[in-house]
This record gives sequence, C-alpha cells and structure tokens, in this order.
Amino acid sequence: MVPISVRALSKSFGPIHAVRSLSFEVLPGRITAFLGPNGAGKTTTLRMILGLVRPSSGSAVIGGSPYASLPSPRRTVGAVLEHTGFHPDRRARDHLRILGASSSRAASVLDLVGLSDAADRRVGGFSLGMRQRLGLASALVGDPSVLLLDEPANGLDPAGMAWLRSLLRSLASEGRTVLVSSHVLSEVSQTADDAVIVHEGQLRYAGPLSSLDGSLESAFLTLTSTSTGDPR
Repeated sequence: MVPISVRALSKSFGPIHAVRSLSFEVLPGRITAFLGPNGAGKTTTLRMILGLVRPSSGSAVIGGSPYASLPSPRRTVGAVLEHTGFHPDRRARDHLRILGASSSRAASVLDLVGLSDAADRRVGGFSLGMRQRLGLASALVGDPSVLLLDEPANGLDPAGMAWLRSLLRSLASEGRTVLVSSHVLSEVSQTADDAVIVHEGQLRYAGPLSSLDGSLESAFLTLTSTSTGDPR
C-alpha cells in the first residue's frame, strides 16, 4: 500500500508561479482525478512528484520517500507524462524490451492494453490512441504499486474510453494508487473515487468526488472554458 503525499509544494519559473503551496494525498486502492484547466500546474506537479523538476519549496513523497530515494523506482511507480518518446521505427514489443521487460512480460502488458495484434508493428504507424495504450503498457512493465497518468484519455474513442475506465478500476481494485490528470471533469466522473482540483497552481478542492458540490463543479467548468492556458 503506497500513498502519495504532497505538502506545501511550490514551483516558480522566473516570474511564473506554476504551483503555489499545494497539499493533497493520493490513497491506495482508489482512483484520484487530478483536475484543472490547461496550464493549471498539473504536469509540473506530476514532474515534481517524479523528481524531474526540483520544487522551489515543499515536498512530494511516495510511500514516505522522495522518488529519487526509492530502492526500486520502476517497480514502485509507473508514469505516463507524454507520448512523444517512442522511436518511430521501433516495434511495440521491442520498445518494451528496451525498458527491461522480458518477452513474457512484454506480451502480457501488450495484451492488457489491447495491443497484442500490434506487437510487431512499428510505432511510427500508430494512431494517438494506440500510442496512449503503448504508454500505459510502458508504465506497467514493472508491475508498479503507483500509477501517474497525465491525460491518458487523449486520442481514445468512446470504446477506448470505456476500456480505460475498466482498466483503471481493475488496477485500483488490486490496491494500487492511481493518479490521473485531466482537464475534463466528465472524462473522469465515471471512474474516479477522489478529486484534486487546481487552478493557477492553487488547490481549489481535495476530497471524494461524490462530495464535489454543484457550485464548485460549475466553477470548475467555467475555469476550464475560459482558461487560455499557460506553458507550465
């Protein structure tokens, strides 16, 4: 059982305050939706949790330890932050082998994400939705206890969305900690147990999704529709 704990986390890029004193918990066995309009600071926060960006202040720990101090990071955390890291001439199966998957493990995770038939296809010919699935397979190679997924539904059709909901629910039911970012509330409302809502790097809500009242939900939808976004 590996929780994520974020405490007073802040990050500035020069004059830009991307994240401002953010605190929340992500619990095992539950799906937590990390919500906010584009530019709200979600990706920067995920990068700080993974040790890819140094916080200006505050902390983010996984199971009580910073990511860099985890004894077996790939077996503890699986993450998907972007879908541009695939070599276009590499076959899907080979991509997973390079990440350390055995032949049997590569076959297993490709089957789990519905890409068995595309195992020997070159990634350059994949659609965005297929790249999303391969990204998920990459995150699952180490059979991690924690999953951090940044906008995993991008590029998925309705059937793919239903598949993703089922997969995430199954993974959480096994006791894994699942944090999924999105800027679309309706996208995660059928899946998530908890929600963390941020805007302009600040926390607006943290708690059960079922307790999200109508006024806050309406405010979130307004923020999403009016936000112009921010590079962070």
